[in-house]
Amino acid sequence: MNAGPGGGGAEAASRETRDRAALGERPRPAVHGYRWVYLWHWPIRAMHWLAFGSIVVLALTGFYIGRPYFMTGTGNATSYAMGWMRFLHFAAAGVFVATGIVRLYWLFAGNKFERLPALFPLRGRDLGNLWRMVKKYLMIRPERAPHYLGHNPLQQLSYTLVYLVGAFMVVTGFALYGLSNPEGFFYDAFGWVRELLGGAQGVRFWHHVMTWFFVIFFPIHVYLAIRADVTELDGSLSSIVSGGKFVREDLEFEDE
Repeated sequence: MNAGPGGGGAEAASRETRDRAALGERPRPAVHGYRWVYLWHWPIRAMHWLAFGSIVVLALTGFYIGRPYFMTGTGNATSYAMGWMRFLHFAAAGVFVATGIVRLYWLFAGNKFERLPALFPLRGRDLGNLWRMVKKYLMIRPERAPHYLGHNPLQQLSYTLVYLVGAFMVVTGFALYGLSNPEGFFYDAFGWVRELLGGAQGVRFWHHVMTWFFVIFFPIHVYLAIRADVTELDGSLSSIVSGGKFVREDLEFEDE
């Protein structure tokens, strides 16, 4: 939906072009019947893949730390398996926290598809379309579903939940980390987490349980992304690599 003459459409497009140039992005030519839409700046794409990799490492090493599923011999380098697992777990946790900080900044510095209003389904329009998107994913009259360039309301709700669970894992992780030094900063700073969850064992229990949220979420997320690419042919999956996608020129989008 373009603004009329003298409106803000040309100015917004010019600003977006400058932003893309500053970040080293290049526009792509249109294809007959389709146009290229730029969605995700490279910091968002980098944080997406770094977060994915760190969560995989955190889950695998965390399961091992909770219950070692193989034992090594003693008296040689392989006997330090638990030490390596803890090191990898803490290193991956540092990467995960760093991605969260960058993403938090980009909620305010990003384009209209990356900022806070586009991530949380708070607007009346999005809340009204939420049920229509649920029916689309259930294959109930999908042709009546609204079109979105960025995240649709159901995706917004899902990713909001992912961020909340991620924040929970960070604070419970720091609370567990602090147990190694009862006189240290992390023990005192996150003591309220232990009190809230019923002590150290409660923190361990909920930290372990919520790990399964990511284990379950990942295959569903990948399946829905691939299905959208196959059924809608718009390159949503590749957009997290390239930064944008081709969309049909004859469609109107709710978030444009």
